[in-house]
Amino acid sequence: MKSDDRTLRTVLVTGGGRGIGAACSRLCAEQGWAVAVNYTSDAAAARSVVAQIRASGGTALDVQADVADEAQVLAMFATLDRDMPRLGGLINNAGVVDRGSRVDAMSVARLQRMFAINVFGSFVCAREAVKRMSTAHGGPGGSIVNVSSVAARLGSPGLYVDYAASKAAIDTFTHGLALEVAAEGIRVNAVRPGIIETEIHASGGQADRVRQITPQLPMKRAGSADEVAQGIVWLLSGAASYVTGSILDVSGGR
Repeated sequence: MKSDDRTLRTVLVTGGGRGIGAACSRLCAEQGWAVAVNYTSDAAAARSVVAQIRASGGTALDVQADVADEAQVLAMFATLDRDMPRLGGLINNAGVVDRGSRVDAMSVARLQRMFAINVFGSFVCAREAVKRMSTAHGGPGGSIVNVSSVAARLGSPGLYVDYAASKAAIDTFTHGLALEVAAEGIRVNAVRPGIIETEIHASGGQADRVRQITPQLPMKRAGSADEVAQGIVWLLSGAASYVTGSILDVSGGR
């Protein structure tokens, strides 16, 4: 479908080439969205997702941007304005975790990176999405779903207190922004995944974390990226038309 087809709306999925983001990208395409698959450095993964969507008859574009860099985010949105149908949704999924550490051993550089990507990046992407979707700006309305974590409730002591704190900020951001734009045609919600089988554990230096923690989980298994994507894409969709400011735990009871 051509990018000037006004019946089609674009959803931007940050970190959309891997893990939960890739599952969201594919499911959004199945639900009829044009999908902008954002990535920071793994172009091959993002392009693979785009190729899968196009092979199934969908509309997709890979777009590079480090969400921690405002100039790159602005360039990404300019690309979407030029090359994709009008924006109707944002999934703020891009995020990082660091190696396990106590707070008394955390450097300022680590904290700055964590909050720049997990918090500031989500704020700036949401800001640009609101400018395009809000009826107060002449937009058609839309939906934003932020990806939080059950770590926001649990605190992750001895491992990732900085990550947990960044996700707690996302929870508060979700509530506040939802109220701010509720009368402007934009719904804002969040999903808090629990222990999910994705690459993020390896990037945090704990590739075996899922296997180690599985016996402690209420359902005795980790979740899948596809299971999390189901909740995210439901919140994004018109099926959740009276849901805003809500946070859905997809955590297997954790």
